[in-house]
Amino acid sequence: MFKELVSSSRSYRRFDQNSLMSMSDLEDLVALARLCPSAGNKQPLRFVLSTNPQDNARIFSCLKWAAYLTDWDGPKEGERPSAYIIMVNTAKEWDFAKYDQGIMAQTMMLGAVEKGFGGCIIASIERKKLVLELGLEDYEISLVLALGKPVEDVRIVDLPEDGAIKYYRDDKQVHYVPKRSVEELILQKRA
Repeated sequence: MFKELVSSSRSYRRFDQNSLMSMSDLEDLVALARLCPSAGNKQPLRFVLSTNPQDNARIFSCLKWAAYLTDWDGPKEGERPSAYIIMVNTAKEWDFAKYDQGIMAQTMMLGAVEKGFGGCIIASIERKKLVLELGLEDYEISLVLALGKPVEDVRIVDLPEDGAIKYYRDDKQVHYVPKRSVEELILQKRA
């Protein structure tokens, strides 16, 4: 069951923009993040939640989508996320906050999948622009979670023999993500 949840939690980049997430859905995801471990229990992360179409458009304009898909500028109108969670770090000088970011982001993504949604964790952000758009001048933007009802088919495939790791799409827009084998991931076994 958990393996299925993890397998279903892909980086989705195209959504049914009319299938809306509620503010309550986003609050539920933050409630999951709240339960996560935090280095030193400092809990430095805060969240900006958006389901508002005008704010979503402003957030969208600050994001960069799918670096390996060089001929694609991101989801078109109608396929954009219906919600965002912006992760803000209140402890800029504390390096350990980066660990909390990953733990909390993945936990929220798993929660989104459990609710029938999906998303993409985005680190390629025009941060200065987004800070100004949202009036967050005193904070550091860490990550943006783009959320909604996925409309794309994302499939995990084995890494090809040439070792290419780049994800790609076929002519039917099926998105393929090459993954290394378990055997390749394990450096040593010490029983």
